[in-house]
Amino acid sequence: MADRFANRRRITSLDPERDHVEIMRVSSGYEFPWDYVRSLEFALFRTYCVPSISALLAKTGEFERRPQRRYDDTALLMAEMVEHGYDSPRGREALRVVNRLHGRYEISNDDMRYVLSTFIFDPIEWITRYGWRPLTDHERLAAFHFYSAVGVRMGIKELPPTYSAYLAFKREYEEQHFTYSDTNRAIGQYTLDLFCSWYPAPPALTSRAVLAMLDGPMLTAFGFPAQPAWLTRAARTALRARATTVRLLPPRRTPRLTNDPKNRSYPGYPTGYRPADLGAP
Repeated sequence: MADRFANRRRITSLDPERDHVEIMRVSSGYEFPWDYVRSLEFALFRTYCVPSISALLAKTGEFERRPQRRYDDTALLMAEMVEHGYDSPRGREALRVVNRLHGRYEISNDDMRYVLSTFIFDPIEWITRYGWRPLTDHERLAAFHFYSAVGVRMGIKELPPTYSAYLAFKREYEEQHFTYSDTNRAIGQYTLDLFCSWYPAPPALTSRAVLAMLDGPMLTAFGFPAQPAWLTRAARTALRARATTVRLLPPRRTPRLTNDPKNRSYPGYPTGYRPADLGAP
């Protein structure tokens, strides 16, 4: 029988700073691929609680015209860097696309620092709650070092120097900037509608299930209604039940990062595509 914890032992044998690229590749591609995707969906959702971020997205019109493609662009560009490394040819190409897209707009350094922080800490929080095993300290630190290195290559200034300092920055930023705005509501609704389009259940049911997963500050910033406590408990119980099942499965033999044949915007990706093909024209 395959060893379910072989990857965990390998991860803990590596150095979380020196080997952060490899740790991220194994952790997100083999150990928790589904969890990383789901958590980053909610991480992006979370950033739209900041009025300056939602206002920029509303101004571009991308979420109104083609929310699915914008989501796929972001997810695949990040996945390219995780799967191949940010200094690999495909990783550098993905970074050039990210920097080109961001360079079109005036985005504050603090907003950039905040969005990057959600890529570090939201998956950690999700997997802590719903993962099939606890994350190791190596995985947590590797995520910090990985995205800090990405941030440097994106030209983001004054990145917090330690894991704890960056987490403190994220929490303080949310406390100061999560507030309701009409653009929050608009971008939030586009995103909620996008989530509902992915599942066969009636949109009203999916919408309520998604809202049940949002915390109080997010609901307030979006102006969305709070859901009954029983629905939140049911959603969380279902995710924990999934984790119990996944724990019993054999380890994944192939990574699941960019190779999603069912990608809605880029069918068969990455076959026939380059990172330069991603992003708004």
